Amino acid sequence: MSSGTPELISSRSPRVSAARRLAKRNFRGKDRLFLAEGPQAVREAAAHRHGGQATLVELFATVEAAERYADIIGETRAAGARVHLAADEVIADISTTVTPQGLVGVCRFLDTPFEDVLGARPRLVAVLAHVRDPGNAGTVLRCADAAGADAVVLTDASVDLYNPKAVRASVGSLFHLPVAVGVPVERAVAALKEAGARILAADGAGADDLDDELDKGTMGGPTAWVFGNEAWGLPEETRALADAVVRVPIHGKAESLNLATAAAVCLYASARAQRAVGGCRSVAHS
Repeated sequence: MSSGTPELISSRSPRVSAARRLAKRNFRGKDRLFLAEGPQAVREAAAHRHGGQATLVELFATVEAAERYADIIGETRAAGARVHLAADEVIADISTTVTPQGLVGVCRFLDTPFEDVLGARPRLVAVLAHVRDPGNAGTVLRCADAAGADAVVLTDASVDLYNPKAVRASVGSLFHLPVAVGVPVERAVAALKEAGARILAADGAGADDLDDELDKGTMGGPTAWVFGNEAWGLPEETRALADAVVRVPIHGKAESLNLATAAAVCLYASARAQRAVGGCRSVAHS
C-alpha cells in the first residue's frame, strides 16, 4: 500500500462498520471498545497501557492527517496498533464530530475497579454522583487531572465515561488517572469514608462556605468531593451522606457557577490545602 493511497475507501467495509457502531453505548459495552478522536487523544491513547495491554487497538487516518501527524502514526505502530489509511469520507462517517481532525482511534476500555482505587489510598477524589451531561463529565475529569487528583469515580447514576463527547471533553485526561465507573453513590461514599477520606458535597445551597473551610484549616487531609447534577444539584439523601455540604462563595453578581467551574474551584482548593505545610500531600504513602 502506498503511503499516499487510502486503504479504506468504502464506509461499507467491515472494519469501518465495526468502528462506526462504537458511537452507540450498547455496542461500546458489548465490545468493550470506544473511540478517541483527534491528535491529542490519539497520542495519549498510543502511550497508554492498561492491565498490561496497549490501550489503542487500531487507528483510522486520512492521508493528509497521516502526513501531518507522522509522529503519532509512528507511536501508534510502535504500540502495536494497526494503522488504516482511509478516505476523508470514511473518516467523516466514523467520526462523531462535525469537523473531523482526520484521526480516529479505537481503544480498549480502561476504567479501574473501585477496589483498586481504594487500595491506592487516594488523597483527592472527585465523585460524579448524578452528572448526566457528557461534556461536563469529561471537563470535570480534566479539572481533576489538572488539580492532581488521584482518581475519579462515576456513579451508576452518571453518564457513560466512554461517550464520545465525554472523551473529547477530557482532552486526553481520561488516559492520565484512574477512573472507576458504575459505583452506587452510597457505596462510593461509605468506602471512601472508611478509607479515611473526608466527604465534601459541593452544593450552591450548602451550609458551609469554601472560604471558611480553607480558613479553618480543615481541608488538608484526604478528601473526596461529591458533585451532582447540572440542573438540580445533589438530592437530599446524597447530601446527608457527606461530612459537610460546601458552597463556593459568590463574591460578585453572578447567579451561580456551572458544574465544571465549581468543580475546578473545589478541587484546586483541596489541592492547595493538601500541599501546604503539614498538609497530607507532604506525607509519603506508608
